[in-house]
Amino acid sequence: MTRIPLPAGLPEVAPLDQTLRAELQRIIDTRTKPPGSLGRLETLARQMGVIQRSTRPTVQRAAMIVFAGDHGIAAEGVSPYPQAVTAQMVANFIAGGAAINALSRVAGLELEVVNAGLATPLPSTHGLVDIPVGPGTRNFAHEAAMTHAEALAAMRAGAARVRHHAALGTNVIGFGEMGIANTSAAACLMSRLCGVPIDDCVGRGTGLDNAGLANKRNVLAAALARHADARAPLDVLATFGGFEIAMMAGAYLAAAEARMTILVDGFIATSALLVADAFSPDVRDYCVFAHASNEAGHRRMLSHFGAQPLLSLDMRLGEGTGAALAVPLLRAAVAFVNEMASFDSAGVADREP
Repeated sequence: MTRIPLPAGLPEVAPLDQTLRAELQRIIDTRTKPPGSLGRLETLARQMGVIQRSTRPTVQRAAMIVFAGDHGIAAEGVSPYPQAVTAQMVANFIAGGAAINALSRVAGLELEVVNAGLATPLPSTHGLVDIPVGPGTRNFAHEAAMTHAEALAAMRAGAARVRHHAALGTNVIGFGEMGIANTSAAACLMSRLCGVPIDDCVGRGTGLDNAGLANKRNVLAAALARHADARAPLDVLATFGGFEIAMMAGAYLAAAEARMTILVDGFIATSALLVADAFSPDVRDYCVFAHASNEAGHRRMLSHFGAQPLLSLDMRLGEGTGAALAVPLLRAAVAFVNEMASFDSAGVADREP
């Protein structure tokens, strides 16, 4: 994996220390069960123990941060919903009425909502972290969505939110998003960073019909051609990304720096991970891929990371909902390591040597 110089002020991600891997595997294998019989839970438990540098991994103050931002590319008719829906849904998050609110309650997640850059101003209110970089990005069909300075400011702001949660004791975190037209930004990020034709990256988003899908493909293909020279990670992010995607990218780096277990959601969240990974490839080792989104292109993203998602439920909502659903699996993974008896302590005969 190629490493590039990290821009000043972004978190430094250390390679995952594998010192405890063998000991964790020994502990897992001595629990009262046949080896490997808890399947992916065993892999999860070992990964979390390695990340936490502990033979007794835990889930502490699990948190979800939902970043919201608007996209200038929405002006090209790439979404069936008007841009005003972004701010309206943020208000719904704050009121507790969205899917991510319900699923966060089920999963026992601390939920934070961040205005990364809404086009429609919202009144200052309890429950909203209001740190917009700007009133939505520019239309990348005609010009870069962000300047380099704006993209880096957003990344640093996302990192700062994770550090806030780390200071409160969080060791498991997920990231969600809201932003009309952000599947267009994600598709362009994927196409350029993965070297995949845009037609293989573009999906129906929030429900485009066939004509709308054809228009979206044409708009994005033209935009990629217009910005053919944008190849370096920061150039790609600034050209095609969104403020919420940039904040997520910085958040991934900060979460790995803090040795958190990171739950990766769907198409948009994984596009932000593509950016973070381009800056610091070690970040992927701290990630648990929560689910396979039903949005076209997401499975190809997962393949890029060599990832096996925990869940496949035909979801494509975003907001962090897939990541929230995976939290109980992490709780189960640490519970069996910490609470199951060993063969010796239970007086149960192990396999014959």
